[in-house]
Amino acid sequence: MRESEIEKKLIAAVKTKGGMALKFVSPGVVGVPDRLLLMPGAKIAFAELKAPGEKMRPVQIKRKRQLEALGFLVYCIDGTEQIGEVLDELVKE
Repeated sequence: MRESEIEKKLIAAVKTKGGMALKFVSPGVVGVPDRLLLMPGAKIAFAELKAPGEKMRPVQIKRKRQLEALGFLVYCIDGTEQIGEVLDELVKE
């Protein structure tokens, strides 16, 4: 399965739960996560999408740690089976 297919399924799943999965781009800053997840109840998280088995690059890991240090949740999703788990965890927080 390709990363783009996982991303499409994530977007659809977020939408069905009443949220938004916005493409996150930060000009001049490399390694930012792919999507900003905005869920009902002011729940916010970031999602990095990968093809199955792919790992985050060192700069992506650095950005993940920076965002987590600020108190944000950052998920790396490399399979469609993770989407439900991520959204359940995010909504219950």
